[in-house]
Amino acid sequence: MDNADYMKRYEEWLESDYIDALTKKELEEIRGNEKEIEDRFYKDLHFGTAGLRGVIGAGTNRMNKYTVCKTTKGLANYILKKGGENPSVVIAHDSRLFSRDFTEMSAAVLCAHGINVYIYPNLRSTPELSFAVRETKSTAGIVVTASHNPPEYNGYKVYWDYGSQVMSPIAEELMEEINSIKDFAIIEPYLDRDLKEFDNLHMLGEEMDQKYINNVLSLSLNPEAIKEAKDLNIVYTPLHGAGNIPVRRALKEAGFTNVHVVPEQELPDGTFPTVKYPNPEEPESFLLALSLAKEIDADIIIATDPDCDRLGVMVRIGNKDYLRLTGNQVGVILTHYIFDSLKNCRKLKENSLFIDTIVTGKMAEKIAKSYGANTISTLTGFKHIASVIKAREAKGDNFIFAFEESYGYMAGDFVRDKDGVISSMLICEAAAFYKTKGLNLYEGLLNLYAEYGYYKEDLFSIVLKGREGAETILAIMDSLRKSPPNSLDGFKIAEFRDYLVYESPFRIPKDNVLYFLFEDNSWFAIRPSGTEPKIKIYLAVKGESLGDADRKLSILKKNVKELIEKTMKDEK
Repeated sequence: MDNADYMKRYEEWLESDYIDALTKKELEEIRGNEKEIEDRFYKDLHFGTAGLRGVIGAGTNRMNKYTVCKTTKGLANYILKKGGENPSVVIAHDSRLFSRDFTEMSAAVLCAHGINVYIYPNLRSTPELSFAVRETKSTAGIVVTASHNPPEYNGYKVYWDYGSQVMSPIAEELMEEINSIKDFAIIEPYLDRDLKEFDNLHMLGEEMDQKYINNVLSLSLNPEAIKEAKDLNIVYTPLHGAGNIPVRRALKEAGFTNVHVVPEQELPDGTFPTVKYPNPEEPESFLLALSLAKEIDADIIIATDPDCDRLGVMVRIGNKDYLRLTGNQVGVILTHYIFDSLKNCRKLKENSLFIDTIVTGKMAEKIAKSYGANTISTLTGFKHIASVIKAREAKGDNFIFAFEESYGYMAGDFVRDKDGVISSMLICEAAAFYKTKGLNLYEGLLNLYAEYGYYKEDLFSIVLKGREGAETILAIMDSLRKSPPNSLDGFKIAEFRDYLVYESPFRIPKDNVLYFLFEDNSWFAIRPSGTEPKIKIYLAVKGESLGDADRKLSILKKNVKELIEKTMKDEK
């Protein structure tokens, strides 16, 4: 879109009879700021393969009531075109700004189209949404969240009847239906409707909550360890999000009696006043929890993101010393704990299935294989993991566990997305189990390194905002795709995979990911983030010791950074 196009759109919004006065006032305040106008109007907020995510504000490239209602109108049209008796949609939301407003607007659009809608009276986690879609046998689900993004963001994810985010071909068909809506006049009748006028709106509550918690508790593998390590001291922070009630409830009903919640981060708050990014991947998100842990001598610290699908973990490794575990390390611990516990109690079924992603470290895969599990690596995102589960269960596999390095973990058959409640209970149970052996989680991990090998991973990102940033990301990927390096600092690359054309043994979908495998089996991968304006670079090595692995990883990271910087410079 050229300059005239985005300026034309800007003026159209200001002149439209369907845009409200407050929105027009916001737009008048940026008159003359061409860069800001361009960013807000140079494109429509993209409905990707699962939903929307963007900065809150006025404009076609923003999260607001017009873009949300347009998307929901498209979803309603698509559901009705698909047919079926008594279609229904479950909607949940987290603590973000305008999340409740967007939830009620979406409910009104769907109800006005004759679709049954289930909503909660207040915030719920993303995994609870997935569970409720399956439990109510609904056609689809919506969760209003921007997950771990900064407070100025919100988002809107669409789920289908299997309980996972929409996949092909439904995702593409739904996108086409949404993108066919060009005029906001078509959604004007659904704006600012009172939900009390709809008799096809249904409220979910305690009964559904208890069913979910009962299912979480059914995944407990070693309740005796919890009883024996009853003094396990846990600090938990929900980071102002939706995890506070379900995580505490699950831990309490599992038998953990010594749980301390960070008071400053306990209550929902969409401004996230105590953190810059409400993301357990960020060290800063643990500062208040770490202070409390040192004060009360906690064994373990856990943190969930605003929609409670991600989990971060810190563990005490000495007197007042704590170590933050990576997503891969938590995944390794849980993989071993789950498979080993199932084997020991003779509940590990034949054709057990373990799933990770192409950018996840390889240690957990090695562990799962040692227990006879079928293992599959798919694309990043739990919609892909859920798709693999569905396909493999039809072939007789028994799904056990899945995770990705970005702090997402899934177990059981009742949620088809990453689940911070399940993983909170399981990691605390693993900590209790190791404590009965006189070990902490990190000491248990060191034992696993000694048994399976010294694997280390890292991740860094380059943030590139706005239209120019998006174009730079595409240019970097295009340049490396066309001219991939043969070696880095003398280390030869044995295999290059472009996942837009690579034929995976498991027929995973095509995706914009570049993967470089060295002769010593170290590797790095590059992909644009699907949710944030950044390009992400993943690195992994295996060493003869932890020190050797750290040294190799440092060298690899330096070389890859230099490659990306050179590529960016060449593209300018």
